[in-house]
Amino acid sequence: MARPLRIEFAGALYHITARGNARGDIYVDEKDRAGFLELLATACDRYHWICHGYCLMDNHYHLLIETSDANLSKGMKYINGSYTQNFNRKHKRAGHVFQGRFKSILVEQDSHLLELCRYIVLNPVRAQMVRSAKDWPWSSYRGTVDQSKKHDCLTTDWVLSNFGKMRKPAVEKYRTFIKEGKNQPSPWLQLKNQVFLGSDEFVEDMQCKISLDQSLIDVPKKQKLKPVKPLDYYQNKFKTRNEAMAKAYLSGHYTLEKVGEHFGVSYATVSRAVKQIENKY
Repeated sequence: MARPLRIEFAGALYHITARGNARGDIYVDEKDRAGFLELLATACDRYHWICHGYCLMDNHYHLLIETSDANLSKGMKYINGSYTQNFNRKHKRAGHVFQGRFKSILVEQDSHLLELCRYIVLNPVRAQMVRSAKDWPWSSYRGTVDQSKKHDCLTTDWVLSNFGKMRKPAVEKYRTFIKEGKNQPSPWLQLKNQVFLGSDEFVEDMQCKISLDQSLIDVPKKQKLKPVKPLDYYQNKFKTRNEAMAKAYLSGHYTLEKVGEHFGVSYATVSRAVKQIENKY
């Protein structure tokens, strides 16, 4: 069977999964998982993604990503490629970490985003690894309900806004929503044509985006990108100069020269700092 086409456009929402090669574990320890989330955070900054949810299991992961540009494959190549290099170097091994290419499902946001948020954070519960979503530290659940500090890769405002205008009552309704989903069927049972999760109208619209006679009138507008943070923000937020310079450059808003000028160093020094951070767990 031919693998399905990858449909990419501004404003698309994807449920993304990737599994370990030969069903092997892709995370050996907590540092591996933390390193993966750092790569995800960098990808969100660099490619202007919005991460609505995630869950890192042992031999696979789930992501719920909204793209502001048509760049899903580029961002996933960065995440999986960088993680493989780091993992192999750290654990003194070689070869593939992931089994083939990642899988992406194109999701209709209005009708399925919340169901997928619930499905993703309940993965460890369904696998009987923990009793409750709050017990698994490597999903977006804790950050969404303020149980722990929200990771830089995660955006929670849109999800919680579906449960109320004020954060505290919205969080409580979100908690209830997650608890009520333990025995719900997988939303993947509603998958259409291998790659679509949504109504028939949504599927038809998405198929038009790969049609040669697609009307240009209906091409979606780019969503507003995250506001540009000043270089002083990075200088004050991070403990070391190298980390501050690297994060500023990886935000995608500044050149090596511009960052170097602000920090009083050469662009080569900034480049070395970026490589150090990208290879760091």
